[in-house]
Amino acid sequence: MSTRPPGHAAIVRAARAEFAERGYGATSIRDIAQRAGVSLSALYYYYKGKQDLLVAILDDAQDAYFSSCEQALAEAGEDPAEQLEALVEATVRYRSTHASKSNILLSEERSLEPEHLERYRADNARSTRRFRDIIERGVQDGLFLTPYPDDARRAVIAMCNAVAQWYEPGGALSEDDLVERYVSLALTAVEYRPRAPRRASRTQA
Repeated sequence: MSTRPPGHAAIVRAARAEFAERGYGATSIRDIAQRAGVSLSALYYYYKGKQDLLVAILDDAQDAYFSSCEQALAEAGEDPAEQLEALVEATVRYRSTHASKSNILLSEERSLEPEHLERYRADNARSTRRFRDIIERGVQDGLFLTPYPDDARRAVIAMCNAVAQWYEPGGALSEDDLVERYVSLALTAVEYRPRAPRRASRTQA
């Protein structure tokens, strides 16, 4: 988890908006200061430059996303299907509610300097492991019948992340309906077979 200086919020909001609208490369530090309504010297008091601001934005997005996932999984119990449902729901809700943060998080990896990039990729790997471990346990337990667990995992992550690029809050599709749809798609991708019907069929046999 990252620590951030007090008084930074307006600057980070301005940087996030500029990066979302222009991209990191096309945004100047002066653009950010003007948007935040602060002097360059005030901005530099908190951050050394654009790279520090990008890292602060990515840290904030990662922290919030990981926190929502951890809470969802803590409430899901031990069943792999329920865990996958919880993780998909947490991801879809975060991507739909925080589209700007998510799009910067997903698109500006190329703008990170090497020392920050290494840590960012380690965080991404941790996120991927969550999905992979759940799907692998589901396959081992006979709940997920997909013969392609790695491909299923990649498909589920990709579709959840893409929500930030197209979903419009307040539109015809509610967030709850979006979550229900994506949970169904994820369980289909892993070829989920519930335990109860399989037990019932064995009893009848």
